Amino acid sequence: MAEEKSILTYKGKPLMRKDNVVYYGSMADSHIVMLQILETKKVGDADVASKVNGEDIASKVSVELQLTDPNARARDRIVKKSEKDGFYTALDVGCVWLKRALANK
Repeated sequence: MAEEKSILTYKGKPLMRKDNVVYYGSMADSHIVMLQILETKKVGDADVASKVNGEDIASKVSVELQLTDPNARARDRIVKKSEKDGFYTALDVGCVWLKRALANK
């Protein structure tokens, strides 16, 4: 039997990961959020970028709200940008930015 691959979602929007970059949202929408893990802390033998025992261990995450327009220059696609301490903090900020941007179509 073939396994179906399910897409990871957060608050109804898809999350896609490539190395240390996570994209939140759909390319079919006008905006997406890009989260880039800039620094991680080592726990045991692994570099991790989430919470362990309630302690945030991603020390820096860049969050950007971007336009999905393929005709826009790369520099013009960035609508908002910030750096946050911790992946979940950055994801929550990006979620709010995306929700507001999609509501203002």
